[in-house]
Amino acid sequence: MTQWDSTARLSYWAFHADRRPAYMRFAYLQLGTDAAAEEAVDAAFDSIMGEWLRMLHMDRLDAYAWTVLKQRIADRQYRRTPWPEPMDISAFEAALKEAPVEADQYEVLTDTIRFYSAVSRLAERQRDTVLLRYGLQCTPGEAAAMMGVDEATVRSQLGQAQRRLARLLDTSAES
Repeated sequence: MTQWDSTARLSYWAFHADRRPAYMRFAYLQLGTDAAAEEAVDAAFDSIMGEWLRMLHMDRLDAYAWTVLKQRIADRQYRRTPWPEPMDISAFEAALKEAPVEADQYEVLTDTIRFYSAVSRLAERQRDTVLLRYGLQCTPGEAAAMMGVDEATVRSQLGQAQRRLARLLDTSAES
């Protein structure tokens, strides 16, 4: 990086500052711990830094960076210890917190588990768009920018995901 011109350095650090918070939130959703998310995101930015000068000439720099992040998350998931870790129950606590007071907590939790199970069965791009849109509260435009795709692509993926989730949840409700 010391041999880069100032424009390349500034553009890398601007990209880093812009993307790192969202990348961390996304990695945390995938990996479940701050340490694992930080390790994956740092590894992604190390790889991006190594390719930055080449990336500056790409049409879809954001898409390439997103692919690098996803690969580093997958690498981190693969390296996890085979021993079960304590379950992160924050998603379930959040579901209970948002549920109406009169709601049956057991039913809220089972519905949440069914939903997360159905989301895990979506195609990767659909799952990413659902996590970005509803898990991280990104607008379709923000999700598109992060993934390096057109907003129409995100909207299409969300529509497909919603239809698939409806089928999966309807099927699992019957079983």
